[in-house]
Amino acid sequence: MSTNQEKDSCAGCGIALQTETADKPGYIPQAALEREPVICQRCFRIKNYNDASSVTVDQDEFLRLLGSIAATKSLVVHIVDLFDFEGSLISGLQRFVGNNPVLLVVNKTDLLPKSVNLNRIRNWVQQKAKEAGLRTEDVVLCSAMRGSGFDHVLEALDEFRKGRDIYVVGATNVGKSTLINRLIRDYSDLERELTTSRYPGTTLDAVHIPLEDGKSIIDTPGIVYPSRLTELVPRRVLQSLLPEKPLKPLVYQLNERQSLFFGAIARFDFVSGAPQSFTVYISPAMKVHRTKLERADELYAEHKGELLAPPSSAELEEIPDWTRHSLRIPRGSDTDIFISGLGWIHANSSQGAEVDVYAPKGVKVLLRDALV
Repeated sequence: MSTNQEKDSCAGCGIALQTETADKPGYIPQAALEREPVICQRCFRIKNYNDASSVTVDQDEFLRLLGSIAATKSLVVHIVDLFDFEGSLISGLQRFVGNNPVLLVVNKTDLLPKSVNLNRIRNWVQQKAKEAGLRTEDVVLCSAMRGSGFDHVLEALDEFRKGRDIYVVGATNVGKSTLINRLIRDYSDLERELTTSRYPGTTLDAVHIPLEDGKSIIDTPGIVYPSRLTELVPRRVLQSLLPEKPLKPLVYQLNERQSLFFGAIARFDFVSGAPQSFTVYISPAMKVHRTKLERADELYAEHKGELLAPPSSAELEEIPDWTRHSLRIPRGSDTDIFISGLGWIHANSSQGAEVDVYAPKGVKVLLRDALV
């Protein structure tokens, strides 16, 4: 795609346009080619009706696109979702980008409770990125949705770009397109904006956005990680998983052999340990139900999709069966139990505990140093 927006690619998602086959990516009715901006039918539906057809891009295509960055002279902006940090960090990014500098932009800071110290969060992110083998020029915290911290993003781009193109990379649903639309407004004289939605894989091909100095911002498609709950659930359930307002932490005082259900999407068992409290950080739209461990299997069998919802009974058929993760919280540690795409549970006691987490097969579940 050239720096002039041509009629052969979608201004919203970058896919090559075609007028032949309505159920293939890039379809646009012939008459719509005269509209400005020129966007495919899928982007039109997302923008106007919050509807998207399921079009995903092959994982190998993502990796090929990522691998081509090493041969360029660029600044790589990696956007991650603070709510799903371990799920949205691109593992092995360093080997794809070669010697190009990486700026780590951490989105959705607006979801954290107001009392949280952002310097501490930034140090936590730096430590986690280092553990993942990622060398970063800087870490910038922001909220693309609220616009907070955006001045810091622009300052960092000015500092590290040094006249180069900017490649923007990230997993699906991390707020990449929202952030890029802010960049278009600040950095470019283009009128158009990228399509933004809750749906995975909204950007289908690399979109080149010309900058005033002749360089470009290149938006790459969101990488689909099946280890994130948000990639496995039907679309309607996404609305319950993805919080839009600051999280309201829920504190549960539990005795051993008590369980918490998160709708019918996951379960947390406090198997053994001294009585203690656990703080749950999840979307307020996800209902939590407490029960005794010995009743948990029976409750799930009888009430999944009804009392325990979302998802509904019909939607549950589309989600993989649960896998059990047995975890030991070390005595004296400050630990979160992280479930990718759902949120995390903080163990408030230093007494240690044995816990089990049940989540759909393939979803990343792990213990980590406490975020908050």
